[in-house]
Amino acid sequence: MSSTSPTTTTTGTADGTRLTLEIWHPDCWGLQATEAVDAGLLVHTVHRTVEDAVKGHFTVYADTTDQLDEFVAFADESPLTHSTVELGQRPTGTAPNPGNATRELFVEYEPEHSISDALVSHGFIHDASVRVEGGVEHWPVFVAGDRDEIRARLEAIRTETDAEISISRVATPDGGPSETADRTDRLTPRQREAFELACERNYYAWPREISTRELADELDISKTTLLEHLRKAEAKLLNPDDA
Repeated sequence: MSSTSPTTTTTGTADGTRLTLEIWHPDCWGLQATEAVDAGLLVHTVHRTVEDAVKGHFTVYADTTDQLDEFVAFADESPLTHSTVELGQRPTGTAPNPGNATRELFVEYEPEHSISDALVSHGFIHDASVRVEGGVEHWPVFVAGDRDEIRARLEAIRTETDAEISISRVATPDGGPSETADRTDRLTPRQREAFELACERNYYAWPREISTRELADELDISKTTLLEHLRKAEAKLLNPDDA
């Protein structure tokens, strides 16, 4: 991977910006599995095989072993996977363990069913384990570039992959909070209401403490309208100079 020259970024530093991206994209077995089964997925490593497929190392977590069994069966039977190898429970203390029950998997699938290459090709550097819950991927990434560059790159990825991408967190390169919290005066009343309630209910927390549906019901709006409010709010917080 080639290095990127430091530039002014969304946080006003010369080193870059840390973002958490919430992503949905078509034909992803992990998204389909976490939407169908009440379980989550941590993505540790992904690499190409000699046959030019992709093999990933994952930890599945859930409240019960029955849910783990259901998840593994769904992944194994998915037409989007080539093979699923179960490794058993991950040793305690070696990785995040957000569920009462966990299991490690190696899953092989086609590279076009992953968004990883698109992110890397546009300068988004994988910064930590990816979390997949409820049909959404949560990508911690590091990126160099100013606001307009970042926004253009995200739009290019959306176009190339038919993905839905929103920003759930913006931080300085050292992990500290950015000035995002002071920009809510840029939001419309409904955008501010949705964003502030999402923060209050720990929608952006890990693990998430309220679902998108529950948050939408609390605001008495549809899930689609809620996601639209949040996406527009996040866009303004990332790029406050826009009208």
